Amino acid sequence: MDISDKQWEVLEKPLTSIFETSETRGRPRQDARAVLNGILWICRTGAPWADLPGRYPPYQTCHRYHKQWCKSGSWDSVLHALACDPTR
Repeated sequence: MDISDKQWEVLEKPLTSIFETSETRGRPRQDARAVLNGILWICRTGAPWADLPGRYPPYQTCHRYHKQWCKSGSWDSVLHALACDPTR
């Protein structure tokens, strides 16, 4: 079960803005919504990162974003926003 469009409207700006940089080198950024859905799948199932289904970005990418979001405090904000979501 992926997040709804209404949930994404609340979460999109905070999650995508923390990783916007002027740096153009390296691999293209993954879609933040797809990454979030992959992270939430891991959290719901308790599965190892390597078992993330192919419909999500690579597990290494999801894991890296999860670590960055935890370190920045964004992950707590995501969980709080989802817990307070009246559209569930």
